[in-house]
Amino acid sequence: MKTCLHVNTGGGSFVQWVVWAIAGLFRSKTSLIAENLCLRQQLLVLRRQHKRPRLRDTDRRFWILACRWLPHWREPLLIVTPATVLRWHRKGWKAYWRWRSRPRGRPGRKPISPDLKALIRRMATENVLWGQKRIQAELARLGFKVSARTIARYMRGVRRGPPSPSWRRQCQTKSA
Repeated sequence: MKTCLHVNTGGGSFVQWVVWAIAGLFRSKTSLIAENLCLRQQLLVLRRQHKRPRLRDTDRRFWILACRWLPHWREPLLIVTPATVLRWHRKGWKAYWRWRSRPRGRPGRKPISPDLKALIRRMATENVLWGQKRIQAELARLGFKVSARTIARYMRGVRRGPPSPSWRRQCQTKSA
């Protein structure tokens, strides 16, 4: 049930109209202009109605702004309930913050260039005794900031050559 006197579902009485006219004398001009604007907006919606008034996004935005900036925005509201307007407002804020919190670009670390991958593989094959930490330190001296884990990933496929003779000898002596 509407609480406004000017909302008239039936024929209405003369007394209600008189009370409304007297109350209108004491309202500020800006308040009356705002209410008139709200009522005109609803008339526009009702003129283009089918069986049920279809609200566009611009209509929803209008009422969201009205509830934000007009102190008595609920009084001229006839088409939808104030709870619906507040739901639209909450939904708009949720969409706004989802948009603001979206990941920018591609998530995760930036991929390294193919030239840097080739350099890692070359350093690993030419310096067999170097591990990922040593290659990381050498790359840092050259101005590349790469994690040891990334270096290990690209060292994985590199064939490091045959084991040293001393290592082979040690394996043979233990197995014999």
